[in-house]
Amino acid sequence: MVEEKICLILDLLSAEYDKGCYPGRNSEGLNPEWEPDPFHVLIATILSQRTKDDNTRKASDNLFNVYNSIEELADADYDHVAELIRPAGFPKQKSKGIVDCCRVIRDEYGSIIPSETDELLKLPMVGRKTAACTRSYAMNIPSVCVDTHVHRIANLMGLVNTKNPEETEFALMDITPMERWNDINRYMVRHGQVICIPNHMRCGKCMVREYCKYGSENP
Repeated sequence: MVEEKICLILDLLSAEYDKGCYPGRNSEGLNPEWEPDPFHVLIATILSQRTKDDNTRKASDNLFNVYNSIEELADADYDHVAELIRPAGFPKQKSKGIVDCCRVIRDEYGSIIPSETDELLKLPMVGRKTAACTRSYAMNIPSVCVDTHVHRIANLMGLVNTKNPEETEFALMDITPMERWNDINRYMVRHGQVICIPNHMRCGKCMVREYCKYGSENP
């Protein structure tokens, strides 16, 4: 049964990776000066769009060392923010999106990041992945956050057969108990950083290989 299989996979991954990770951070690289609260997770997830994990980490550190609240970023200069977040790529686009997002949160939500998906999706630069990550990591609301790691690994394992992250999100919702939704991104992303690395998969060291369609077909 697929539900039992994915729960077993998540159990094995959680035992291996302990705390797992969230956008821009993993359990070995947490900056004690900022935690997975709604502000940091929202902005870091926006920065993570179309870039690598290490680039997100560098850009996040640069940004939060200068601007560390909704209010500070809402008043920030686009060009200054763009220079700070340059490692994440698309600096002008992301800078404008981040500053505008913070202005909307300050002006329309009283500097409180909304928890409902429909409200989060109204914010600049916020799509389904960013909304789900914010709800999952910062608010502990059951959400399936699908990034490139989750989409790729879930398909490689044969858990889903989908064409894009949004399809993967809803497919994983259908086969995973709601109480495990938050574990999917937390542990699959870490697995994608350590073992199931894009184009460099270390199947020989994979702790869930026997449950993986790709791993079992590629000894």
